[in-house]
Amino acid sequence: MGKSVQKITENVSLIASKETWIEGLAVQQLIKTSELTGMQRVAGMPDLHPGRGYPIGAAFFTASTLYPALVGNDIGCGMSLWQTSAKVSKVNLDKMAKKFEHVECPLDDSWADYVAARKHDKGIINNGFDHALGTIGGGNHFAEFQAIDEIYSQSALNELGLNKQHLQLLVHSGSRGLGQSILVNHVATHNHDGITVTHAAEQHSDFEDYIQKHDEAVRWAELNRELIAQRFLQAIRATGNCALDVNHNLVSPKNIAGVQGWLHRKGATPSDQGYVVIPGSRGDYSYLVKPLEGSEEKQITSLYSLPHGAGRKWKRGECHGRLSHKYKRADLYRTSLGSRVICGNKELLYDEAPQAYKKCETVISDMEDAGLIEVVARLRPVLTFKTNGSCSS
Repeated sequence: MGKSVQKITENVSLIASKETWIEGLAVQQLIKTSELTGMQRVAGMPDLHPGRGYPIGAAFFTASTLYPALVGNDIGCGMSLWQTSAKVSKVNLDKMAKKFEHVECPLDDSWADYVAARKHDKGIINNGFDHALGTIGGGNHFAEFQAIDEIYSQSALNELGLNKQHLQLLVHSGSRGLGQSILVNHVATHNHDGITVTHAAEQHSDFEDYIQKHDEAVRWAELNRELIAQRFLQAIRATGNCALDVNHNLVSPKNIAGVQGWLHRKGATPSDQGYVVIPGSRGDYSYLVKPLEGSEEKQITSLYSLPHGAGRKWKRGECHGRLSHKYKRADLYRTSLGSRVICGNKELLYDEAPQAYKKCETVISDMEDAGLIEVVARLRPVLTFKTNGSCSS
């Protein structure tokens, strides 16, 4: 599988070359997680970085135990890519940047019928969190208008219905407070312990309860991204079509190497669901890629997963101190690629600066070397929206 696959222990793999910088704590967390009861295999991606006890940018396969803590609080977090009707050649960044005043506020009554219909279509019940539908949230979530910068497979773009002359819209968000509430309720009852999947009535009830809530949170997150995209399209008076939508925080039943179990992904994009986007930072390119099937050995080693982004170099909270003496706040609203940034939160502006992330190109190179992806197109940021400080939470 090339030099980009490291075997850390008997059941821990890291899909990254030795030249790719990965924090030691992240590898320690990867190994520690592999020692959990029922854990069969663990795979770290080249965007691996430390999380709160468990690493981000990894996949975990268990035989008989399901671990909600490995999925985390943002169940169903993922990315959707939309082809818009807006022409790249017509973009005026100064005018465009002024159009997003209300995109963080709760949806008004004009959306009620559409939301109700889509909730019915997706089997989503009222759960007390619908006020957050159509909102991005904080952290590394974003909505970004992009231009197709380089094409490596025109046939793949044709298959997805993507046109280089048109702006693309990439949305990264999840289940907001709904996913958080599900994890908090689990931890309150079980701490960080997993749920053993047996025929015992009480344990089976816990398992069924979590899976039902998890699956609904995934559907809610998918609808959330759809509504975010619709709001941004509406803001620029454009229409659009969703080319792909892929979750990277979830747990799914999976048979791997003859074992029927549960595949947990925390910041790991599925490689068995078609094309995916692996985004860089707001000042870096993103890549549209086609997962390659390859050998069964490759898929088992990578746990049918890919990176979900470039991966952080610096912890949140450290970035302002590292950058404020080099860059004024105003400097961070434009990038070296000529794109614009909308971010009304000072700390978030620094925490999500391009310098806080690894170069996405190195992540892509590692996955290509491992024979796991084929790059279809390179996407250049045009305008990245984090928050305008209005109605944000």
